[in-house]
Amino acid sequence: MAATGLLLAAGAGRRMGQPKALVRDATGRPWLTRVVRVLLAGGCDRVVVVLGAAADEAEWLLADGLPDLTRVDVVRAHDWQAGMGASLRAGLDALAEAGPDAALVHLVDLPDVGAEVVARVLAAAGPGATTLARASYDGVPGHPVLLGRDHWAGVADAAAGDQGARHYLAANAPTLVECGDLATGVDVDRPTPGQRAPH
Repeated sequence: MAATGLLLAAGAGRRMGQPKALVRDATGRPWLTRVVRVLLAGGCDRVVVVLGAAADEAEWLLADGLPDLTRVDVVRAHDWQAGMGASLRAGLDALAEAGPDAALVHLVDLPDVGAEVVARVLAAAGPGATTLARASYDGVPGHPVLLGRDHWAGVADAAAGDQGARHYLAANAPTLVECGDLATGVDVDRPTPGQRAPH
């Protein structure tokens, strides 16, 4: 099914020592541009990137690292300090105006999740506006999360602090799409050897 990717990359990354939108891997490639490419390659028709901390620098990374931005939109979550819930609401508000049937919510700090995971979650989804599915890794729910349009209002109402859609998903039991054979789905919160500082 077609869906718009919703990439949450607004946090300050305090444990990381810098905003995760600015982190580069050992080869110098920014996580931010990598994940946009993953979402598009996995089958998302467009990607909306939600920025907050260091938004100017992150936008420069996008412009510098992605030669074709025609399928990428940037939204700034002005209240990003309030946590992931604020970023999620800002992204869903932007998508509500654009009108897709579903949003595939993903995080910038999952460097081993590739396009194959995105494609599998999209392929396993039910009808567009009512679908609710998420990747799982060895049975543990993770990201990306596919939210049909009919769920957006409930997710936005429940999103608070750093909980994002957690409470809504706990109450509404999404279809789990096992992806443990493709990735670990582990988020990276602290610097790792070889990680590079932003230029």
